[in-house]
Amino acid sequence: MANTRVDRLREKLAESGLEAMLVTYSHNRKYLSGFSGSSGMLLVTSSDICLLTDFRYMTQAAEQTQGITIIEHAAKPVETVRDLLAAKQLSVVAFEQEHVTYAEFAEWTKQLGTIALRPVSGLVEAIRMIKDEHEIAIMQEAAQLADRTYAFALGIIRPGITELEVGLEMETFMRKGGASGPSFETIVASGERSALPHGVASERIIGTDEFVKLDFGAYYKGYCSDITRTVVVGRASDRHREIYNIVLEAQLHALANIRPGMSGREADALARDIIAKYGYGDNFGHSLGHGLGLEIHEAPRLSKLSDTILTPGMTVTVEPGIYLPGFGGVRIEDDIVMTESGIKILTSSSKELTELRV
Repeated sequence: MANTRVDRLREKLAESGLEAMLVTYSHNRKYLSGFSGSSGMLLVTSSDICLLTDFRYMTQAAEQTQGITIIEHAAKPVETVRDLLAAKQLSVVAFEQEHVTYAEFAEWTKQLGTIALRPVSGLVEAIRMIKDEHEIAIMQEAAQLADRTYAFALGIIRPGITELEVGLEMETFMRKGGASGPSFETIVASGERSALPHGVASERIIGTDEFVKLDFGAYYKGYCSDITRTVVVGRASDRHREIYNIVLEAQLHALANIRPGMSGREADALARDIIAKYGYGDNFGHSLGHGLGLEIHEAPRLSKLSDTILTPGMTVTVEPGIYLPGFGGVRIEDDIVMTESGIKILTSSSKELTELRV
């Protein structure tokens, strides 16, 4: 069976004048080969691909891969790499510069001798940005599980329960629904803690007439979902409603206008300009969104610094927020996939301001 992902990597290597690459980053290794073990590396050349792993994973590797030569490496894996490169008469090998430590680089340099190491950046990640139909279908299922989890959470949030208890119940629900775990540490931030953009669940007891911000996702069949909703336990004040409605307006405007061909910078401005118009620009301190897939944060970015052009197949979050220290904060987040004509929204939970009456 042809491995189109590896073929695309070979094209990128050829463009850089390279014939071989070591892939050591676990997510990239899994993406290219299907192998999910915790130890191993791929050696990709212009003519073949080898998976080097240790005794523990030889059976698993054979079960999870197709068309890949599986090799049990030496005690020092780089020695096996050296022998393979020498046998193939290759004198240069690329490596993932963001994922190799200095100590590893020094050891490789020593062991490879005359074989030169060439750093490359983001080659596999660039391929991963564009999801195929199979990946999108899994991410849709992961998003639907997140939606069901949100509906479940609305039934358990109440005054007197701690944020940690809510988070535990949500993660248990996701696991029972088929997730292998959460996409990241679940955020349940209530009251003044909701002003913390990444306020993971704490021992704080949820009170009344205050925000509760839920940011969570399901890690499902190897892919992530990521959704944020903010509710009020009790009755919403005028201030609650003001900032909630501004964030909702910004998010809906972004969703209505994001399109292929737009840069990450332009997408970010769709929501940021609205929040700034109402005087809360300084209270929206993070980017509008990020790519997601095998990892919860991956390329591309929807940010003031991103010139990446949005392309069909990219999956990103859209998550504007306003955070007021000492009072609370609001974030509303959905997962979307870029299409030929616009976007498809993967998450579907209601975004109307919800008051959980007590």
